[in-house]
Amino acid sequence: MTVRRRAPRRARAVPVLATCGVVLLVGIVLSAGLGQLAIGPLEVVGAVLRGAGVSSPWAPSDPLRELTLWQIRFPRVVMSMLVGGLLAVAGAVMQAIFGNPLAEPGVVGVSSGAALGAAASITLGIAAFGGWTTAVFAFVGGLVATLIVYGSARTRGRTEVVTLLLTGIAVNAFAGAGLALFMFAGTSASREQIVFWQLGSMNGSRWDEVMIVAVVGAAATAVAVRLAPRYDLLALGERTAAHLGVRVEALRIVSVVVVALLTGVAVAFVGVIAFVGLVVPHLVRMVLGPAHRLLISASLLGGATLMVYADLLARTVVASADLPIGLLTSLVGGPFFFWLILRNRRRAGGWA
Repeated sequence: MTVRRRAPRRARAVPVLATCGVVLLVGIVLSAGLGQLAIGPLEVVGAVLRGAGVSSPWAPSDPLRELTLWQIRFPRVVMSMLVGGLLAVAGAVMQAIFGNPLAEPGVVGVSSGAALGAAASITLGIAAFGGWTTAVFAFVGGLVATLIVYGSARTRGRTEVVTLLLTGIAVNAFAGAGLALFMFAGTSASREQIVFWQLGSMNGSRWDEVMIVAVVGAAATAVAVRLAPRYDLLALGERTAAHLGVRVEALRIVSVVVVALLTGVAVAFVGVIAFVGLVVPHLVRMVLGPAHRLLISASLLGGATLMVYADLLARTVVASADLPIGLLTSLVGGPFFFWLILRNRRRAGGWA
């Protein structure tokens, strides 16, 4: 029965991933073209071709349009892709090491811990690592939060779901208090940045920030993909995985660092964005099955697609306004999380 179910799911992988890729490309063109200064799809494609060194009759003739694309729209689109993809991968890894589909960087407080670390660097004016300072502090904050959650949720070699959620609530509450403290102690400029952290937005993304997210995210994602076969063995149970040669605790420690890297760099420049790491991996698992190499790769693509369209809605749903993207993801993710809890209660904690 298991073999019969897995075969159709794997057969679906290519068409599902291809469809998701096409949807993502359409979203990129739409997101780059729509806004206060409307730019046609062909002009967007032409600008990309010209940037790649290919002559194109579709390239914008107006320098203002091309400048808008390369200095404002394209960095924002690429940042939204990276952030969505990395948060989805972080969620998939967390669910693998905790063995529970309710684990997610935002739900268990990892995102807010990373934001608290970044807020500390902003308010205290620390610049020890140059342009990487905010990302480094976000990583440290996310790592500390992950270690707290992991240590608290482990009891007699098992992860307690209730403890996991309660610890996440506690970490989120503490991080919220810390953010409020830094707002009180900081300047007006630092307060604005911290408010930005709490709401989440792709507005103002720059190419140098995109490069930092891309470099760190690519390295952490590569490690997660390499560990995927071990996650498959871990899903069989800790004892079984250990008998098959998996060093379970070492795997979890490395995975905790990977999650902190992914989450920390994802929120380092755009703020807290919740529920992406919960919704995307779970939907991918329902469609393509639990094999982690495919799950992580598909989550990367699915998270990028989701965030591109979420950012597009944030910029266009209200005229002349830029809604917080974290608000939109929470409006979708909150009901989904509630449904997932009810579903798991009915299935006694089973996977999709």
